[in-house]
Amino acid sequence: MAATPGRTPQGDRKHPVDETLPPVKMFTSGLQHVAAMYAGVVAPPMIVGPACGLSPAETAFLMGASLFTAGIATLLQTLGIWKIGAKLPFVNGVSFAGVTPMVAVGKAQSPGDALPVIFGAVIVAGVLGFLVAPYFSKLVRFFPPVVTGTVITLIGVSLLPVAFNWSQGGNAEAHDYGSLTNIGMAALTFGIVLVLRRVLRGFLQQISILLGLVAGTLIAIPVGITDFGAITEADAVGFPTPFHFGAPQFDVAAIVSMCIVMLVCMTESTADMLALGKIVDRPADERTIEGGLRADTLGTALSPLFNGFANSAFAQNIGLVAMTGVRSRFVVATGGLILIVLGLCPVAASVISLVPLPVLGGAGIVLFGSVAASGIQTLATAAMDKGENALIVAASVGIGLIPIAAPRFYHDFPKDMLVVLDSGISTGCLVAIVLNLAFNHFGKRRGQPPLEVIPQQPECGAPDPRTAPAH
Repeated sequence: MAATPGRTPQGDRKHPVDETLPPVKMFTSGLQHVAAMYAGVVAPPMIVGPACGLSPAETAFLMGASLFTAGIATLLQTLGIWKIGAKLPFVNGVSFAGVTPMVAVGKAQSPGDALPVIFGAVIVAGVLGFLVAPYFSKLVRFFPPVVTGTVITLIGVSLLPVAFNWSQGGNAEAHDYGSLTNIGMAALTFGIVLVLRRVLRGFLQQISILLGLVAGTLIAIPVGITDFGAITEADAVGFPTPFHFGAPQFDVAAIVSMCIVMLVCMTESTADMLALGKIVDRPADERTIEGGLRADTLGTALSPLFNGFANSAFAQNIGLVAMTGVRSRFVVATGGLILIVLGLCPVAASVISLVPLPVLGGAGIVLFGSVAASGIQTLATAAMDKGENALIVAASVGIGLIPIAAPRFYHDFPKDMLVVLDSGISTGCLVAIVLNLAFNHFGKRRGQPPLEVIPQQPECGAPDPRTAPAH
C-alpha cells in the first residue's frame, strides 16, 4: 500500500514538522531563522518611528518592541493554542504592507498622537481579521497549483530586490551605497554560502546560511563596514512597557487603511502557508490556514499592547526551510523565543545587528531565489498544457512584476489603492485567482469539469523539495 504523503509506512514516527532536535541543533537552527529575518523586523519601525517624530532612542525602543511581538506571534503560529496557529515552521514579523499607510497616518497626526492612532487602527484591524479568518480560509479551494505556483514564484522574485538593496548597503542616501566594497562583500558571502552548501554534510550543511553570515561578518570587520556602535549604546535590559507611547486612539480613516492592510496580509499569509505546506510535505488545508490566519490576526491585535505593529508571514524564512530541509516547527518556535529575548535584552539584539547589510544581502540572494525555485517546481505540476493555464501564469506574473520593475507605475492612483497595488504578491495573487476562475471554472463548457479545483496533493515518489536540483 502506498504511503500517505507526510507519514511513514508504519505510521509510528512523527512527521518531520512535529519532531524536536537536540538542543544545540535546535538553538543554532532557530538562530539562523532569526538572522535571516532580523533586518525585515526592525526595518518598518526604523521607517515609521522618524515619520512619527520619534527620537533615535525612542525608535530603538520601537525596534525592540517589534522583535518582542514578532516572537510572541511566531510562538502562536508554531506551537498553537486551541484553534490558533498553523503549527508549521512559520515565522511571523512586522508586515511591510502597513509601512506606507502608517507613515501617512504619522505625518497627518501631531507627534504625540501619531502612534496611539496607529496602534488603535492596528488593534481594530487585528480583531476584524480574527473574526473573518474562518471565512477567509475557505478561499483555499481557489488556490490550485497554477495559482500557488505563480504566487510562490512572485514571493521569491519580489524579495530579491530587497536582497539587492541590502547588497548595496541598504540606504540609498549613504555615500557608499552601491560601492565596490559593499557589493564585493555581498558577492563574497554569496560565494561562501554556496561553497559551504557544496562541501559540508549533515547538520553543518543545514546551518550553512548562519555559518556564511558569521564568516561574512568576521571578514567585514577589517574591511570596515561592521558597526559596533549599537552594542556600546544598548542597555542590558529593556522591557517594552505596555502602551509606552500612550493609550490607543481610534480614527476612522486610519482604521479603514489598516483593515485593508490586514486583508492584504491575510492574502499573502494564505499563499505563504500553501507554499510552506508543499515544501514540508504537509499540505495546508482549510483548517491549517484558518489557524494560521487566527495566529496572524491575534498577534496583530496584541502587538500594540507592547508597542508593536501588524504581523504577518515572513516569506524569506520559507526559503530557509526549503534550502536547509529542517522542517521542525519547534526550531522556528526556538527562533521565536530568541526574538523575545532580543526584545527584552537590547544588548543581545545589537549582537545580531552586527551583521552588515551587504553580508545579509549576499545570503538573501540564495534564500529568496530558493523561494522562487519552489514556485517553479509547483508550476511544473500545474498542467500548463491544459486550458489557459500558461496564459494565467503569464498575465499574473506580468502584473505582479509591475511594482518591482516600475516602482512608480501607480504613482497617480489614489493612495488607499497603493496598499494593494504596491505589493506585487497581492496583485499577482488576485489576478491569478480571477483568471483561474474565469478560464477554469466559469468559462468551461457544460459538462466539462473545471481544471484543478482543489490543490493537488504530492504524489508518492514526487521530488522532495529538500533534495530537488532547484534548491
